[in-house]
Amino acid sequence: MRDVASKVLGYVTVSGDRGLFRGALLAVDFRGIPLDFRYTEPIRPTKLERVLYGQSLEVYLREELILTSLAKACEVRPVFWIVSDTSLLVPLKRVVNAKVCGLSASTNRPLGATGDLEPQQEPGVFLLQADAVSAPLRLYLPDLREDEAQGVSRLLVEAASTMELLEPFSRIEKALGVVEEETDGTGNSH
Repeated sequence: MRDVASKVLGYVTVSGDRGLFRGALLAVDFRGIPLDFRYTEPIRPTKLERVLYGQSLEVYLREELILTSLAKACEVRPVFWIVSDTSLLVPLKRVVNAKVCGLSASTNRPLGATGDLEPQQEPGVFLLQADAVSAPLRLYLPDLREDEAQGVSRLLVEAASTMELLEPFSRIEKALGVVEEETDGTGNSH
């Protein structure tokens, strides 16, 4: 079995606030130590682009520009990719050609034991007890068989023994804030 430090999780976010679209990825080892961080510059579609692309503009920006450029730029190979926005699951899987999952917090009571995986009514959605005391995480695994879901859950439980699984998402947001602070009005970094 490989050392915990040699296993990699890839966290990906894409946002479209205030007419600006941007994305970021943070690859961490199973201790939460960053191995790669990539982000896109904010993209503000022009009026002409909005007219030409119509309703497909957001799909094009999120999937074709942002996810593709982030995945190509990543210099490490995650064992799987994690998103908090489940609308990114299918496009990210297509771009990285690897396993992807969605993770989010839940307010459910803890399940019986660490590692318990409880299927939910919605296909491909599970509750995962990643540690002994926290609420279970909501795990989204579209297109995976039950045995594959068990494999992903084992890896997540292993990582959760040395890191908080959802915490890298907040690091990405904070890092993007720092990038914005360090960029002057001309769009150039200091």
